[in-house]
Amino acid sequence: MSHVLPALSPFRRLTTFAPPVIGAAVLAWFLFVAAPGQGLPLRPHAPDWALLAAQAPVLQVHIAAATVALVIGVLLLAGIKGNILHRTLGWTWALAMATVAISSVFIRNINDGSFSWIHLFTGWTIIILPMALYAARTHNIAAHRGRMTGLFVGALLIAGMFTFFPGRLMWRVFLG
Repeated sequence: MSHVLPALSPFRRLTTFAPPVIGAAVLAWFLFVAAPGQGLPLRPHAPDWALLAAQAPVLQVHIAAATVALVIGVLLLAGIKGNILHRTLGWTWALAMATVAISSVFIRNINDGSFSWIHLFTGWTIIILPMALYAARTHNIAAHRGRMTGLFVGALLIAGMFTFFPGRLMWRVFLG
């Protein structure tokens, strides 16, 4: 039985797409207005892949899984819901997100070997992801949509945005 979701209401569209758009605008403002004014070394350049290759394997797995989840997540949000492609990509996305969350437990260099505030996203993902999958399996489409969208925006886009702050790895790879 295939479930195709109806078109999003204007409010739902706003709450679905506003957070990533606002996040991108804040990041762009920081990179091109605030950072240059603060004397931060903003030098957009070709990615320094050697810097990524020099990282610990757990960090490489984390970045690869997050990249896969980002690409698939965009495809899932833009595509038709409820068909076999959506389900296949959805399970792949869920596996990638679980990999991102589990690998992040072993990444603790921000806080000198301890968990940091950003690990709250890890806990949130580990709790909400199974709930979202259960909602899909029981055909509770509204709960599934809300939880998956929340994970995509919060645990992937917002948490990912923090990796581009000055001094962090992604800042150095692309901008430092």
